[in-house]
Amino acid sequence: MIGNYDASKSVGSQLAEVVHMALATIATLARYSASPSFIIFTPLSRLLVSGFSARRLHPVHSRMASSLSSSHGVEVSESGKQERLTAPFGSWKSPITSDIVSGASKRLGGLSLAGDGRLLWVESRPAESGRAVLVKEPEKPGDEPIDITPKEFSVRTTCQEYGGGAFSCYGDAVVFSYYKDQRLYKQSVSSRVSSPVPITPDYGGPLVCYADGVFDFRFNRYITVREDRRKDSMNPATEIVTVALSNDDIQEPKVLIGGCDFYAFPRIDPRGERIAWIQWSLPNMPWDRAELWVGYISENGDLYNRICVAGSDPNIVEAATEPKWSSRGELFFITDRQNGFWNIYKWIESENKVMPVYPLNAEFARPLWVFGMNSYEIKSYDDKNLIICSYRQNGRSNIGILDDSQNSLSLLEVPFTDIQDIALGNDVLYVEGASGVLPSSVAKVTLESEKLKVLDFHVVWSSSPDVLKYKPYFSLPELIEFPTKVPGENAYAYFYPPLNPLYQALEGEKPPLLLKSHGGPTAEARGMLNLSIQFWTSRGWAFVDVNYGGSTGYGREFRERLLGRWGIVDVDDCCSCAQFLVESGKADGNRLCITGGSAGGYTTLASLAFRDVFKAGASLYGVADLNLLRAETHKFESRYIDKLVENEKDYYERSPLNFVEKFSCPIILFQGLEDKVVPPEQARKIYRALKEKGLPVALVEYEGEQHGFRKAENIKFTLEQQMLFFARLIGKFQVADEITAIKIDNFD
Repeated sequence: MIGNYDASKSVGSQLAEVVHMALATIATLARYSASPSFIIFTPLSRLLVSGFSARRLHPVHSRMASSLSSSHGVEVSESGKQERLTAPFGSWKSPITSDIVSGASKRLGGLSLAGDGRLLWVESRPAESGRAVLVKEPEKPGDEPIDITPKEFSVRTTCQEYGGGAFSCYGDAVVFSYYKDQRLYKQSVSSRVSSPVPITPDYGGPLVCYADGVFDFRFNRYITVREDRRKDSMNPATEIVTVALSNDDIQEPKVLIGGCDFYAFPRIDPRGERIAWIQWSLPNMPWDRAELWVGYISENGDLYNRICVAGSDPNIVEAATEPKWSSRGELFFITDRQNGFWNIYKWIESENKVMPVYPLNAEFARPLWVFGMNSYEIKSYDDKNLIICSYRQNGRSNIGILDDSQNSLSLLEVPFTDIQDIALGNDVLYVEGASGVLPSSVAKVTLESEKLKVLDFHVVWSSSPDVLKYKPYFSLPELIEFPTKVPGENAYAYFYPPLNPLYQALEGEKPPLLLKSHGGPTAEARGMLNLSIQFWTSRGWAFVDVNYGGSTGYGREFRERLLGRWGIVDVDDCCSCAQFLVESGKADGNRLCITGGSAGGYTTLASLAFRDVFKAGASLYGVADLNLLRAETHKFESRYIDKLVENEKDYYERSPLNFVEKFSCPIILFQGLEDKVVPPEQARKIYRALKEKGLPVALVEYEGEQHGFRKAENIKFTLEQQMLFFARLIGKFQVADEITAIKIDNFD
């Protein structure tokens, strides 16, 4: 059960937790004033849950207060003053439980505005097995948000496997992708009794999927990206198609734009006469090279002329993204053509040239892993455009206002330091963001009409609404810059020191460190409140989230450090970061652990195989064999690693699976059985090889999970078993939580 009350606990146990939280709050105030069910399979269905149950280590203290406080590991002196307990790092008791973490893992899947000005969003709910629901902002503040999606539906597209852009709204109508059959459905957002009606054909299964659609009312149609797997599931055709919105018989979508490998961001101008889109072809990823095109729409709805606006000049390296029309019909977009940073540009149609609105060494966009990103909005006046935009610079996000008539930039002051998508209404800006003390949220920012100054800021959606009661336990991220193995080159990370207001470590002890290598690898670690990190730090672990060379957020030059050197630069930078923290006195060099998912899982395995810095690791749906990944992965990433690895010799020599003899420490692996990005055979092969070598190893496989875990019980189990695995094998402490351990081969 997720929540504050658990009927499975005794009254005394629950009362103890209340006392524990109250004492933690008192301790923090004093400090500041002074200054389920789950299924586990191995490849052969032999992974058993052992009878081992990890119990908390009772801290050593000089005197006990009451039986209640002592049973919960809380010490109160005879005078009634709470004292911090002395206990080893990693053994601390924390109220941020795995149930709370898994229940707080709701994800957003896009923002849009309904015709009445209220916000629509898609949220993924782990407690409902990851079901994605379209939700509408309530009419009155304080009321409950309204679920638009019927319980039998889930709003999610599998286009390019990573999805995104699963719905679009105009007025009262919404069109969305239904996860089960991947068809498009149309529904009213103003009526709770409205039933979704399909508008695309039934192909007998999820063979055709759609994403990133927009309404075209000039021809009463819906224009969207389509991925068609009917002829070839490994090499599906991607096109921009039109779908009729009439209530007549469902028709086969009509291809409007085709011939390229990939498309994104089809966007219609206000008069319905022009369409802009992004396209790219293999072997490029959309952040390597991508083109912006504009097509002119004829009276019958076809394109009669096309112009490449950006990306066709072989002498200019750029990756265009996020085209958007102003209400006056001017085209803006984002590209990194001049300074190597994604900046906002404007198309001068009469001359077919582009001009930067405001050059800045900052990223105004993110890599196009998912459809439907919305990093900026345009508010047009007679003589100017004000562009409200999010951008990333020096490890934090900002909301800025660009004035294209004056080429100026001003800032909007909001509490978020990490910002994703935004949506603009009438004098209202909705911002998806977070900070070191605020979880992933959507805030409604009321603006003064002309000057666009902030008048009010309040949260309308939160991934974990009750999280602030754990604030005394939050470890704030510290942005660190550390030297790499390449002279003169630095990399970045967010460091979270261990923090628990009720505990202090043993004298002279340094904490164990868990280093996280982010996925992608073309992605970015971001300094925001993440309860899965606080789960570790509140128990006495140090945690560091690394932006190794190749990460985004720092421009193209930093991003391209990984070209041809995946498995080298990322591995070296992670090792350098861990060693930097040890040398700085912030971590115990004998208790360094590493974890990562997907590409981060590859970096984890490569670090353990080819370096000797870390003492244990956890790989979540990670890559063990680069050649196997290349042979089995989906179309979108089918040539991705060719640029990161380059030649056949490197494919072999950088695959951890080929060098099992170099592994020397324990590893635990987690894998979804429906993963098409990194197929399960990757984890199974590394598991069998390490087991045969005699190293402590465990493999956990989840039915019904794909690339990334969405079910609350699996998120919970993964977190618990990682911590317990590290504690048992290298921690030198017992965990405070009562967790049943899985069997570890070559150990139990």
